[in-house]
Parts: sequence; C-alpha cells; structure tokens
Amino acid sequence: MSLRRNIRLLILFQFLVEFRLYAAVLVIYFAQVTGSYALAMSVLSVGMIAAAAFEVPTGIFSDLVGRRNTVVLGAIASILFVFFYAIGGSFLMLAIGAVFEGLSRALWSGNNDALLYESVESKNPEDGFSKYSGKSQSAGQAALAICAVLGGIVATFSLSLVMWLTLIPQVIAFFVSLFLLEPKTHSQKSGNIYFHLSESIRQFRENYKLRLVSLNSILKFAFGETSFQFKPVFINSLWPLWAVGVAHTLSFVGGSVSFYFSGYFIRKFGALKVLIGELVFSRVLNFVALLFPTIVSPVLMSATSLTYGAGQVANSTLMQKEFTREQRATLGSINSLAASMAFAVVSFLVGLFADQIGPVRTLLIAQFVLVLPLWIYWRIFKHEKLDYTSLYGKD
Repeated sequence: MSLRRNIRLLILFQFLVEFRLYAAVLVIYFAQVTGSYALAMSVLSVGMIAAAAFEVPTGIFSDLVGRRNTVVLGAIASILFVFFYAIGGSFLMLAIGAVFEGLSRALWSGNNDALLYESVESKNPEDGFSKYSGKSQSAGQAALAICAVLGGIVATFSLSLVMWLTLIPQVIAFFVSLFLLEPKTHSQKSGNIYFHLSESIRQFRENYKLRLVSLNSILKFAFGETSFQFKPVFINSLWPLWAVGVAHTLSFVGGSVSFYFSGYFIRKFGALKVLIGELVFSRVLNFVALLFPTIVSPVLMSATSLTYGAGQVANSTLMQKEFTREQRATLGSINSLAASMAFAVVSFLVGLFADQIGPVRTLLIAQFVLVLPLWIYWRIFKHEKLDYTSLYGKD
C-alpha cells in the first residue's frame, strides 16, 4: 500500500495533537490548582526536563523499533498527560502529567520528521519533505490559532472544562496514528543501542555541515522560542491583557500561512536563501518594534510569523538531508536534546536579565544574539561551494 497515505494522516495528526484549548490559559490553570505562580511555572520546567531526559532514548527506539510504533506511543503519552492535567487537584498530579508531556514530545521530536521524510515517494525526497512538512506544520499552527480564541471563551466558564475538552482531539489523534504505515527503508538494524548511539554521535563529529545546521537550530530555538514566550510581557505594556491573546492568534495565523507555502519558496529559492530571508525580515521588524515601542509594535512582532514557518521547514530540510538513514531519528533527537538544554538555560537568563534591566532591553539582547546565524549561513554557503568545486571543478 502506498506510503502517501502517511502524509495525509500526519497532517491530520498534527492538527489534532496541536488542538489544545488550554494553550493560552495553561499557566493560569496551573496557578489555580497549586495556588502559586512559582509552582505553576515549575510544572512547565518538569515537562522540559522530562523531554530532555527522554530525547535520545526515544530517538534510538524509533530507529530500532519503527516510526509508526513510536507515533502511537507518543499519542498514548499525549492522552495521559492531558488526562492528568485535567484531573489536577495537586502539584503532584500536574507534575505526573508534565512527565508524560515531555515523553510525548520526545517520542515525536525526531521520529515524526523521519517518518514523513521516508514516506515521500520521490527521487528527490528533500523537495517532497519541505512541501509536506510545511503543510503539516501549517495545520498545527491553524489549530493553535483556533484554540487561542476558543480556549479563552471556554475558560471564562471553567478552566477545568478547557482541559477535559482538550482530551477529545488527543484521543482521536491516537486512533489516526493506528492507520499509519511503517516505511521499509532501514537496510540493517543493529540491536546494540550503545553502538547505534555512538554511530549517531560520530555523524555529528565528522559532518561539518550537520554541526553548523544543528547549531543554527539550537540557537534559534533557545533564543527565539524564549523570546516568543516572554513577548507577552512586552505586549501587555502596550495592549490590555485581553488583547495579548489576539497578538498570539495573529502569530499563529501568520505561521500557518508561512508553513503552508514554505515548500514553494524552498523549491524556488533554496533552503539556505529562505533561511537568510527569514532572519533578516524577523530581525528588522523586531528591532523596529522594540526600539520604537508603540501600539503597532505587537502587530510588527506578530508579522514575523509570515516567514517563521518557511524558515523552520528550510532548517529541517537541511538537517534531514545531512542525516543518515539508519540514525535519522536519533540524530534529530540529539539535536532536540541540545536545543531543550539550551532553552532551559536561556529562559532562566532571560528572566534574570529582565529583573535587572527590564523586558525591552532583554528582548533586544536576544535579537542581537539571533543575528549570529548569519555567520552560520555564510559558513554553510562556503562549505556547499567547496563541495561543488571539488566535484565539478571551477568554471
């Protein structure tokens, strides 16, 4: 049976697992249960630590046991974490839920991209991957945009109801995952987990371009995602609290559009040029918004999402191209592990700096750091040019 069915199912699956009505009110719900914002934020920390701890083992599991089985297990973990969040009642219940959330993220982080890449039946899988990965991520962003509006409305009646309703799409996603097919692409699988891990690490050590692309993704996640999570503090200084969710909705809508058309732009301009364009566009708008704060600033910051999706898919495309078939999921998980650890450190530093110098200056520092990928892109370009010259010689 054709693997093209996987592509359609993965797009639907992404929409369902991202349909989380609690997204805009999660910390408020946690604070209501625990009675403390500090404990509420610590639940998120538990989830991040759990995701980091599970990253590499789940990547190895995917490479040795199979992509489809890993998606199914991630769907079960997703049901469990929402279930424990919905039960609530104590910090312990929320922490247990956070552990299962970290497990679900780890199971999907390297695996789902690998499954999509291996399901593209084409002589040039990079093009197909960028196209369908963009559509899949677009579906997820659309779900988040819808939830940002609906979740706020439902939360006015009951925060607990928001959590229980979120359980429904997670259960449906589990049944969708059961219809996925396992790609038969692995030539020979070693049962030695330590050998498999050492081979994956060797790929990073020996592949210079892979190290550069990975470093870029780590920097962008650590500083970019932290800035996005911290952005509401700045927006709330310009807009009323109820309107902060509107800015997030605009970001998700823009991200959905960007992800959807990412494949077209990558095929037309190439992944590297798309990454450079995304960096320049985002940094210019963010610098203007922060240096000249007005009521338009949140709109400018949300507008950066119009190129965000294309940049994410372009980076994933470059990474998948460098990954070996046998260690594809493990390599992705190692990269995600490094990104999670960097995020944990950077998010703490951002909070520390904000207490000392204020939110605006802190966000500006983050934007300056996010200019560093320009150097990485230059190094990748030089490496690609060197490879081309060594193969075909000079004109």
